[in-house]
Amino acid sequence: MRVCIQRASVAFIAVLALSVRPGAAEEERPIETFEDRPETRWEFIADTVMGGVSTGRVGFLTEDGTAFARMTGTVSTENNGGFIQFRTRLDAPPPDGTGGVRLIVRGNDQRYFVHLRTTGTLLPWQYYQAGFEATPDWTEVRLPLADFARSGWPLAEVPAPGSLTSVAIVAFGRDHAAEIEVREVGFYRMPGPDALDPSPVR
Repeated sequence: MRVCIQRASVAFIAVLALSVRPGAAEEERPIETFEDRPETRWEFIADTVMGGVSTGRVGFLTEDGTAFARMTGTVSTENNGGFIQFRTRLDAPPPDGTGGVRLIVRGNDQRYFVHLRTTGTLLPWQYYQAGFEATPDWTEVRLPLADFARSGWPLAEVPAPGSLTSVAIVAFGRDHAAEIEVREVGFYRMPGPDALDPSPVR
C-alpha cells in the first residue's frame, strides 16, 4: 500500500512540474496569424507618401488551410524613395521579458526588414530596423530586440518592449522586385534562441 502511494505521489509531482514549467506557455506570443479580416489590422504604405515612385500591394490569402499575407511590388530609389511596407499597430505592447520578434515567412530569396515604432519614434522617418532573408520555403525567423538598429539620434539604442507601438514588414533601400509572404508575426520571450539563422517550418 505504501509503495502505491509513493508511486502516485511521484507521478503527481512529475505532472505538476510539467504544468508549471516557467515560461512554457508564454515563450512565444503570436499577435497575427492573418485570419479573421486581417485587412482591418494591416495597412500598405509606399514611399509615394514622400515623393517616391515605388509601387506594390498587400493581399491576404489562404493555401491548404493556412492564412498568410503576401506583399509584392517594385522598390525604386528614385526621387529619394526606396520602400514599400505593410504595417500593423499594436493593441498593447508585448510584456516585459520579451526578447525579440518572431516571424514565419517565405519569399523570393531577397533581404527584407522589420521596422518597429515606439512611443519615442515621434517623426515619420524614425524607426528601429532589423533584416532577414526570405527563402522560398516557410522559415521561422527570430530577430532579437538588441539587433534592431535605430534610424538615428535621439532614439534609445535598444527599443524597450513596453514602448512598442507598431510592427511593419518592409522591402527597403535598393532597387528590386519584392515578393514576401508572412503567415505569422509575434514576439518571443527570454530566455530564447537569439539567432538570425532561419529554421525551416513545415
